[in-house]
Amino acid sequence: MKKPKVHAWNPFQLIVVSYLAAMLLFSVLLYLPIFHLEGVQVTYTESLFTAVSAVSVTGLATISAVDTFNGMGIIVLALAIQLGGIGIMTLGTFTWLILGKKVNLAQRMLIMVDQNRVQNQMSGLVRLMQSLLMLAMIIEIIGGLILGTYYLKHFDTVGEAYKQGFFGALSAFTNAGFDLTGQSLLPFVNDHFVQLFTILLIIMGSIGFPVLIECREYIAKRGKGFRFSLFTKLTVSTYMIVLVVGTLSIWLFEAREAFANMSWYDQWLHALFQSTTTRSAGLSTLDLNAFAFPTLLLMSGLMVIGASPSSVGGGIRTTTLAVMVLTVKNFALGRREVKVFGRQIHKDDQDKAFMVLTISVMLLIVSLILISFFEQGNGIPLMAMIVETTSAFGTCGLSTGITPELTLPSQAILMMLMFMGRVGIVALLFSLRKKEQQSHFQYPTERIIIG
Repeated sequence: MKKPKVHAWNPFQLIVVSYLAAMLLFSVLLYLPIFHLEGVQVTYTESLFTAVSAVSVTGLATISAVDTFNGMGIIVLALAIQLGGIGIMTLGTFTWLILGKKVNLAQRMLIMVDQNRVQNQMSGLVRLMQSLLMLAMIIEIIGGLILGTYYLKHFDTVGEAYKQGFFGALSAFTNAGFDLTGQSLLPFVNDHFVQLFTILLIIMGSIGFPVLIECREYIAKRGKGFRFSLFTKLTVSTYMIVLVVGTLSIWLFEAREAFANMSWYDQWLHALFQSTTTRSAGLSTLDLNAFAFPTLLLMSGLMVIGASPSSVGGGIRTTTLAVMVLTVKNFALGRREVKVFGRQIHKDDQDKAFMVLTISVMLLIVSLILISFFEQGNGIPLMAMIVETTSAFGTCGLSTGITPELTLPSQAILMMLMFMGRVGIVALLFSLRKKEQQSHFQYPTERIIIG
């Protein structure tokens, strides 16, 4: 008698299920009254939305963390952010190694999927994850100590200052967008140090872990015999170009609007901060409602682009944008191959870039249509819905303040977008993809008109 065939999940499906399980687990924990301030009641829908936002390191919220959770609740929220930011398999691998276990081939595949390293070699992967976790912990601890010490002049007690400092460093580095002030970074709107240090932490979290590790190796070897990978060159150049273009554009749009009464250096600093935070961070120094329509539209576009692959951020990712632009450029020039930095982009990567972009745009359009349908008669402006939708997909967390006002169906759509943004379009597609089957015959080929 034959045994029933058991369905074997592929690594992509396991990663998707792992993130879903983590979100459900933290939703239950954050729902428990022992983690709430006295007299505060939270619905399960609110705790679920908070958990999805935390694990996806987004920052959109229907409730205020500081007005809802007690000290233990804040720790649970921080753990959810840390798990989502560093990656489930990275932390799982670290725990596995502490227990003295060996990491097998299947587990290495899960690490690759979780860190969006599907096409890379598996050699040295466990060592890479150890380096990644150690680097992240060092950055967060140093960032927390610096911010906490600086916050001694802003808060009444040492404990409150360092609590704000460590949570702020964690939120900025993981690009989570949560805060314990209840006003994001608005209380530090005139504090240049807090803004610049936060920008540094955001960039280190969103530039991509492989980039940070390569930079560390470059410094250790003092540049001797070290060569940056194509991924690092393309990622850093694209990230910085988008950052500079975003800063210039925001300044041009708001110089006579929201920035009108500011000094020239405050204008540039706020423009730089907004351009940086839209990449996935979601922390804000100014109320988004003060910005003009073109600025909000631009910021929505930046949120769709998002951060770099293998980072804490979401969106279509910088390399997707770079490969797409290079492919279009080379097509216009009549070239078949896409070359950059002395290397040629693989055809599969070109196809993947356009696939990610196409699916992302379709997903955003459908989500926006559905949200506008569910919010008919609620008086919510279309621009606010666009910001909310792109913010969820880019796991950014910036909002015009409409999140708590949305109906449950709209909030469900935002949760879906946050989840997809964290897991990634490619991983989701591969989780649904069936095993390739070789065709035994071919149809005649015929050309069709395109465009």
